[in-house]
This record gives sequence, structure tokens and C-alpha cells, in this order.
Amino acid sequence: MKILIVEDEKELQDNIVSYLANGEFVCETANNFQEAQDKLYGFQYDVVVLDIMLPDGNGLHILQLLKEEAPETGILIISAKNALDDRLKGLDMGADDYLTKPFHLSELNARLKAIFRRRKLQGQTSLQFEEIDIDTNKREVQVAENPVVLTLKEYELLLFFITNKKRVLTKQAIAEHLWGDHVDYLDSFDFVYQHIKNLRKKIMSAGGNNYIHTIYGLGYKFGTNG
Repeated sequence: MKILIVEDEKELQDNIVSYLANGEFVCETANNFQEAQDKLYGFQYDVVVLDIMLPDGNGLHILQLLKEEAPETGILIISAKNALDDRLKGLDMGADDYLTKPFHLSELNARLKAIFRRRKLQGQTSLQFEEIDIDTNKREVQVAENPVVLTLKEYELLLFFITNKKRVLTKQAIAEHLWGDHVDYLDSFDFVYQHIKNLRKKIMSAGGNNYIHTIYGLGYKFGTNG
């Protein structure tokens, strides 16, 4: 799951990243309104954690931008105790949920996963495509009822493909989803091909079909047809 954390309190931002980065999250951060706006125009995220009190602008304007430009993105508002009116306005504008500071990081983690399930998995804790079954709670995958052991990146790649089936995904989009800001330090996206190759091999070795199709010059598409 790729998330953007829009939070100007550096200590809180670092704590969130440190906690979530140990799981299945790819975290990117923005310290202010302008940086958040630039990232949202340039990249896609599954969920945005949004502080509505920013030093250079109102986070509700970021929320409005998301609803207009990326309505499929989940939004979790975080705010101070005395910002009830802004929280209510944010929910009216389409935010999925909110947390009041201070909060437990374990609760943030649970809320993010719940938003992702509602947004991407229609509220289900399992995902199925043809003979592929995914238990998103346990992060377990079966193909034709055979268990398949995937690395964390392979698991996230499969989830990304299935939740975006029949859409062409570029190498850059895949790399950004799996590695976030760290992609900027890479010389090429060759590692994307290697992960796709490994994932395809594991699915087919377990008795599955090849659903990952190369669209030459564009990227990859997941589905029953190329």
C-alpha cells in the first residue's frame, strides 16, 4: 500500500513512517501544503494521511484537490482536539475517516488498512481473481489451492496488478508504487522486470495461468487477455 503523509510536525511524521515502514506500507511524506500539492499532481497514492492544519495552507484544499483529481484515493484526516469543525467539514467533503491527536500508531495502522479494504477490496478481507486467492489479513496467497510463498514486494505487486486489472501500468508507475521516493535514486527500472518475472514464474509453477501481459513500449497489463 502506497501512502502519502502530509504532516508538518517532524517528530510525528518520523514516528508514523518508522512504524508503518515495518509492514506492507510504502511511505512518502510532505511537510507543507505546497509539497503535498506537488506530490499529488505527480504521483498516485492508495491513501493520504492529511493534517488539515498546515503552515502554508489549509489541508481541506488538499482534500478538495484529491476529490477532483484522484477520487479513488482514500483520505484519513488527522487533527488537533480543537479542530472539530474542520474534521466535520472534511468528512462532509468526502474524507474516509479521521483521528484526533494524539493517537496510537497501531490505531492509525488499523484505520489505513480499513480504508484500503473499503476503497480497493470493496470491504473484503480476501481477494480472488480466477484461480488466485489472496487473504489480505494474513498476506497469504494460493494459486489453484496451492500455497505460494511471495516476497513482500511480490505480494504488493500482485495486489497492485489485481486491483488495477485491465489497466496498463508503466514500469515507472509500478516502481513508484513499490518503492516510493527511493525510486529517485535508481538508475533504471530493470528490477521491475525481475520482480514481474519472479511473480509470473511462481504463479505458473503453482498451476496458474499467465495473466501478466507485456504491452510493448507502454508497460504491463494484468488480465485474462493481453
